[in-house]
Amino acid sequence: MSVSVVLVDDEELIRAGLRAIIDAESDLEVVGEAGDGAEVPSVVARTRPDVVLMDVRMPAVDGISATTRLLAQPGAPKVLVVTTFENDDYVYDALRVGASGFLLKRAQPDEIVKAIRVVASGESLLFPAAIRALAISRDRGSRGLESAGLTDRESEVLRLMAGGLTNGEIAKRLYLGVETVKTHVRNVLAKLQARDRTQAVITAYESGFIVPA
Repeated sequence: MSVSVVLVDDEELIRAGLRAIIDAESDLEVVGEAGDGAEVPSVVARTRPDVVLMDVRMPAVDGISATTRLLAQPGAPKVLVVTTFENDDYVYDALRVGASGFLLKRAQPDEIVKAIRVVASGESLLFPAAIRALAISRDRGSRGLESAGLTDRESEVLRLMAGGLTNGEIAKRLYLGVETVKTHVRNVLAKLQARDRTQAVITAYESGFIVPA
């Protein structure tokens, strides 16, 4: 199935470059564009994309505000934030409000299309090492996740999710069926009230549940 994409960036040249890269792939398609975060709701409502590539720094409505508003709507698409700097505070804030991952503007074409596919599938964590670095550079909370009521198996699955493993890879590691792993992942997200793997993993780092090596 084709993955539909909306591009949000205030630089037309950037949008044109991304469109050329994405539309060259048989399973990806750009269905809409926006030059500012304020235009996102109407473009998304009209095109109903699977993934939105969202620039984090825009003059009127920035990517964090646009992402927050977008993801508050039912049936919202996945958001992949686009940034110039990997350690940008805007990136971390966007991930906390529900963006599924981030992409550097200097990324190679193959990295861009891979990132879109990963985020669209939702079965693995995009750039787990970079997300870990962003999360652990902030203050961690004093409380763990005891109140979430994760089972031992769910806790184990969460740690493997943080390592960037796919459902299939987790299944092999734990000698479980893929469908069983999917059930555990759904339970983890529900108990942590997380939109996706990225939010769940950030919560785990911030709470001190996962201590970086």
